[in-house]
Amino acid sequence: MGLFDKLFGKKKKTDSESDSKQKEQPKVKVAVIYYSSTGTNYQLAKWAEEGAKQEGAEVKLVKVAELAPQTAIDSNSAWKAHLEETKDVPEASVDDLEWADAFIFSTPTRFGNLPSQMKQFLDTAGGLWGQGKLVNKVASGISSAGNPRGGQEKTVKHLYTTMMHWGAIIAAPGYTSPVAFSSGGNPYGTSVTVGDEGMQEDVQEAVKDQAKRTVTVTSMVKEGQEK
Repeated sequence: MGLFDKLFGKKKKTDSESDSKQKEQPKVKVAVIYYSSTGTNYQLAKWAEEGAKQEGAEVKLVKVAELAPQTAIDSNSAWKAHLEETKDVPEASVDDLEWADAFIFSTPTRFGNLPSQMKQFLDTAGGLWGQGKLVNKVASGISSAGNPRGGQEKTVKHLYTTMMHWGAIIAAPGYTSPVAFSSGGNPYGTSVTVGDEGMQEDVQEAVKDQAKRTVTVTSMVKEGQEK
């Protein structure tokens, strides 16, 4: 057996084992929460939604509130167009955090950190945190930046700092799938470089794989809590 088989090989389950597990386990509930000004992280969020659904999860796709002044938005035609395009996407609330078993966050970087829109949303979770309602939720992060050294890894790690304060369980992709090696190789969370011509790396399958892994880890956590 080769290295990749050892790392990524999976024991096949019989049909009866799979059917039994599906009957016993309720669906994992995943909130895909994103902020996007011009569309990149919205697309990443949609791929995450698709991957989680493929793994059998119940998924909510929600956006955090825009905080930028209208003058700033109007000065960027792509930003203004994207807000119009996504005007019907539900806005995230702390109720989504309480509802979900797992969170997948899709966020761009701002000076190597989270954008204020995402940070403000996370800061509204103090009530749930104080009640212990975020403990043992599963969390995973996805990011984007204008260049490969633009803070892609740092942004996800800053997100995970908040998750650790919440007592959440981080489901980073690591190198658990071969797709990580062809999509930039960020072990903390799939990330992409965005230029004038769009995404510079092909990360679609990596995002879906990360979402599927998040659902799998969440299923394990839920099963362990029920024992």
